[in-house]
This record gives sequence, C-alpha cells and structure tokens, in this order.
Amino acid sequence: MTRTTGTTETIRILIADDHAIVRRGLRTLISSEPGMDVVGEAADGVEAAQLARSLQPDVILMDMVMPRQTGLEAIQEIKGEDPKARILVLTSFAEDDQIFPAIKAGALGYLLKDSSPQQLLQAIYDVYGGESSLHPSIALKLIRELNRPPDLPPTQQPLTEREVQVLKLVAQGMTNQEIAEELVISERTVANHVGSVLGKLHLANRTQAALYALREGLASLDGDGTNLPHSREVVEIQDPVERKGR
Repeated sequence: MTRTTGTTETIRILIADDHAIVRRGLRTLISSEPGMDVVGEAADGVEAAQLARSLQPDVILMDMVMPRQTGLEAIQEIKGEDPKARILVLTSFAEDDQIFPAIKAGALGYLLKDSSPQQLLQAIYDVYGGESSLHPSIALKLIRELNRPPDLPPTQQPLTEREVQVLKLVAQGMTNQEIAEELVISERTVANHVGSVLGKLHLANRTQAALYALREGLASLDGDGTNLPHSREVVEIQDPVERKGR
C-alpha cells in the first residue's frame, strides 16, 4: 500500500525525460494518484533547470541521459540555485559513474525504470518527505561503495558530542521527529544539528551522512537495525537467506 503525505497538500511534480512516450506514461500514472499533479515536462536538462526555476515543483523526476544538458548537470545547476530542491532520479542507467555523482550532487532518490508503478509512487512520497529512496540494486552498490576509502576532506571543525549522537541516529534511518524523541530535544534543534553535520562534513544529504557514519565506524550494518535513511531495500538485500525464510 502506498503511503500518503498524511495531509491534503498536492505534490507538484516536474518530469524531465527526453522520450515523449516516457513522459506521457509518467504523467498518466502520476495523474491517477490522488494528491499528485504534474506541473511541467522537460525534454532535456536545460529545460529541466529552467522549469525547476520557474515552477518551483515539490519533486523533480530526472532522467540522467538527455540532450543539451545531462541529468547530472541539471541536478548540479538546480541544487546550486535551490539547495532544498527534491530530486528523484528515474533512469535506465545503473552504472557507478551515473549513480554516485547524482547522489553526491544532492539527488534524494535513484530508481531504475524497471521499478513498479507502486515503487515509483512510494518513492515520490518518500522524496517529498525529505527521505531517501533507492532501487534495491542501487542500495547494494552504495553498500559496496562503503569498502572504498573516504575521499572527503577532513573537517576543520570537529563534530560536537551531540552532533555525533545525531549522526549515529541518522545512520539508523531515524527521522528528525524520532531523533528528537530519542534525545529529548526539539525537532528544530535536531534539524540544526543535522544541518551542522552536513556542513562540517561537506555532505549534501542524509544518505551521504549515513554512508559517512558507516565508513568511519560510527554505525554498523551488522544486526543493529542500522540502515541508510528510509531505504527499506538495504535491509532486505543484506540478508537474502533470512528473507527467504520469512
């Protein structure tokens, strides 16, 4: 069952894909979902950046390979102008040189076009809510990426004890509200701590923060529920034997 936003707000969506038939299919699917509305369509990366600027959509569905300007270049331009833009990559390409740059540029989600309609709609809700949404094979690639040495520059401002606590909880997939309840502080304070962590570590989003925590040994994937933020597929991938036995 697809989770809704829990409000009467309509999610305004921009579709960026160079194939008209794909845009038409996405529009049909999204228009059938109550609470979602397609406000614009872009046939290339240049149009995507222009429409993102003029329409200010809630969620942008972005293909990676498009004429004039690639999806990655469009993501970089859009996030450069609006760091709060919520972008969900929807593409046929699962190569590392497409995935990691897109996530590092600030995309909150990365789905492949073989995803089911239900998975896509759920991903839109997740990204709209500020959560990460990853195709299972993409989540697996991110886990494998953890084995590589970090290439982030050392921060000149070390994390405070409280920021480390928040980072660990982010790595467990907790929302700001859940972290606030766990630490008995306000959501606003949690948001401030998350923003400070991202700034100090030169990270773009919570998924990158979770990866950093895992790389640095601040969190573990072994049996403690630790997970990339709201990427339910990662847990399933980690123990396929257990999954078959359910």
